[in-house]
Amino acid sequence: MAAAQFAAERLLLFGATGDLSRRKLLPSLCALDAEGLLPEKLKIIGTARSELDDAGFRDMARAALEEFLPADRRGGMAGFLNRLSYQALDASTLDGFDELAAKIEDAGTTEGGLAIFLSTAPSLFGPTIAGLEKAGLTGEKVRMCLEKPLGTDLASSAQINDAVAAAFPEERIFRIDHYLGKETVQNLLALRFANILFEPIWNSNVIEHVQITVAETVGLEGRVGFYDDAGALRDMVQNHMLQLLALVAMEPPTSFDATAVRDEKVKVLRALRQVTASETVTGQYRAGASNGKAVPGYDEELAEHGLGESQTETFTAIKAHVDNWRWKGVPFYLRTGKRMPQRVTEILVQFRSVPHSIFEGQKLKTGAGLQPNHLLIEIQPEENITLSLMAKVPGLDEDGVRLREVPLAITMPDAFAEAQRRIAYERLLLDLIKGDQTLFVRRDEVEAQWNWIDGIRAEWELHRVKPQTYTAGSWGPSGAIALTERDGVSWHE
Repeated sequence: MAAAQFAAERLLLFGATGDLSRRKLLPSLCALDAEGLLPEKLKIIGTARSELDDAGFRDMARAALEEFLPADRRGGMAGFLNRLSYQALDASTLDGFDELAAKIEDAGTTEGGLAIFLSTAPSLFGPTIAGLEKAGLTGEKVRMCLEKPLGTDLASSAQINDAVAAAFPEERIFRIDHYLGKETVQNLLALRFANILFEPIWNSNVIEHVQITVAETVGLEGRVGFYDDAGALRDMVQNHMLQLLALVAMEPPTSFDATAVRDEKVKVLRALRQVTASETVTGQYRAGASNGKAVPGYDEELAEHGLGESQTETFTAIKAHVDNWRWKGVPFYLRTGKRMPQRVTEILVQFRSVPHSIFEGQKLKTGAGLQPNHLLIEIQPEENITLSLMAKVPGLDEDGVRLREVPLAITMPDAFAEAQRRIAYERLLLDLIKGDQTLFVRRDEVEAQWNWIDGIRAEWELHRVKPQTYTAGSWGPSGAIALTERDGVSWHE
């Protein structure tokens, strides 16, 4: 069902004094305002436990903008700050929601409706929805946006979704995955479906395998409690990586419409073959070096916080299969970890070798051979698309043709030099305000993702899989190399 089409003229931010709000939400909204993209009448109401008044919240927002938003994107900051107001609230009780409703009503017109961005602990989702219902803040012109994590498994995710669905129909629920707001992720759809070049070869006949890597250089960074409960599989694979996989593997949708796009994504997620323990590798980092500095191991970081030994994985590699006609026999190698040598998110599409080489016996460039083409889609830290091609090395070669692999590169910042580089949340917040669900995740997608993840965790438990150790600053445990090399594949590094 299509999202309710009304432009919100009030935006309510739960967790408005938290890290996500300070680093991403408020800077994104200010940047949108500077470009005249926010509705003229939009008012933004923040709420959290912190005891602040309107002036105090604006001061906090100003400090956040000065710290996290480039100076050249703060045009008209005073006008943006005037959009802000604040109401303190303890969302764990019903007390205070009537006062919040009054604050929202005071903020301006109700004609355009209300968008709510819920960035709180999952344990507060239920009480918050109950409080909103009690205060009359769940009507037909109210939409709800949920920030992850949405549960720790299928059962807890369903519990959260049931609580939200009791007050909001699916067409007014926006589940956010900030990766879907990144330009290159959206460009993947344009690359596939706006160019006749790729779609006819986007299948098992021509593609040998796909690699998806999400590598981080950081360690726990203040997320000890959350991360030790979640681990790499639930923190990264369940949401971001499976969304990337779905966009790579989906069938062409009938239109760039929320329902059409998400229908195709969920088909991919439901076609994922259940992974066996032998098709996964887990790891946990130990002391090493990152960015030229000595860093402690995961065990040492836990000890600093009074925690004992843990079997939580900080790295995982998975060999996945999409069991449908298009992708039969094509492995999707997924890899994510903390304390990697570099921060990178990328998708590598490896094409098959040419069926017959006319250059056999020719003198190829020393140390090189006839290499199969590949397409590299870099998502962060830089946004680039590179297609590798084989070309003749210039020169007069008397004893044969010399070939070399050369890149055909599209550097997105150079190709669109006039375009403003954006925070991923800008696109998503604007779509929330407008009511466009295309880049948000539907409930059946979330549940298909959790169903697959729960199967992997059950395999680990059944076979008592324990993380292999790896040195911080490396590309993970040796088992990750073996996972691909037994198929004759090497990770792209």
